[in-house]
Amino acid sequence: MPQQPNSKPTEKDTLHPRNVHRDMYDFKKLRQSNPVLKDFVSVNQYGNESINFSNPDAVKALNKALLKHFYKVNEWDIPAGYLCPPIPGRADYIHYVADLLAENNGGTIPTGSKVKVLDIGVGANCVYPLIGSSVYGWSFVGSDTDPGAIQSAKRIVSSNKNLEPLIELRQQTNRKEIFNWIIKPNDKFDITICNPPFHASLKEAHAGTNKKWENLNGGRLPKALLNFGGKNNELWTPGGEAAFIRQMVEQSVLFAEQCLWFSTLVSKKDSLPIVYKALERTKATNVKTINMAQGQKVSRVVAWTFFDEAGQQNWMRGR
Repeated sequence: MPQQPNSKPTEKDTLHPRNVHRDMYDFKKLRQSNPVLKDFVSVNQYGNESINFSNPDAVKALNKALLKHFYKVNEWDIPAGYLCPPIPGRADYIHYVADLLAENNGGTIPTGSKVKVLDIGVGANCVYPLIGSSVYGWSFVGSDTDPGAIQSAKRIVSSNKNLEPLIELRQQTNRKEIFNWIIKPNDKFDITICNPPFHASLKEAHAGTNKKWENLNGGRLPKALLNFGGKNNELWTPGGEAAFIRQMVEQSVLFAEQCLWFSTLVSKKDSLPIVYKALERTKATNVKTINMAQGQKVSRVVAWTFFDEAGQQNWMRGR
């Protein structure tokens, strides 16, 4: 049921309890973090300050403000045509994998640079490493097949000297490989994360983009589709997310001793049987499914390990 004018907005209570974005945006403070944001803020039909989320410039200005205000990311930008991610949902993934690592650490979330995270498909925005290094002090390696995305991520990192020592970027030059040539012989990662390409074809990606725009823009399709834009490798891959994750699961076996946990977002519920079947074939010793939600959008994280309980404990003691 649509919200009635002047009714009190509800808390974003579907987000993780530690997510700082659960409350309404304080645009007064956010404008202080990014003065450009003031050009996009207006009072909506419910009497609250907001932005037009179908305006890509407004969304980018909001992201800059959120990253600076909450995560001390003083400089952030992305080239035209790359995905401009929703910060609250990205933060949720980081908090849920923190909970997962806490299970192997006596219930305490491990913090500091000794915790190593691999972000598969870091993107031009570099958002997961920025949030994870800021909130928990973790060290990140971000990989991507797109040289433009890697260069953008490097510019962001080099512009934020407080986070630069914690984030390394590596380009994957072989599109058929996910971990090979990215994980080096002496690397050990406590967890890998991934937001895989969602769609199975460019046509499907365009249809999904158009639908999102129409939902945000009152059924009207604007001329420019930048907000939900993205390079091909960000949006689609042959076989969609299920095929990509299946490949990731199969290749993870080769690095079973170098990563405590592997994980990925799974946006489509229909992808889960394919993912579980692949994990069964690889004989993963422990598989966890963590449900997530941002408003009406439901997703989940699937995580797996090849270590038994004793091995997991030995790993944490050694780290």
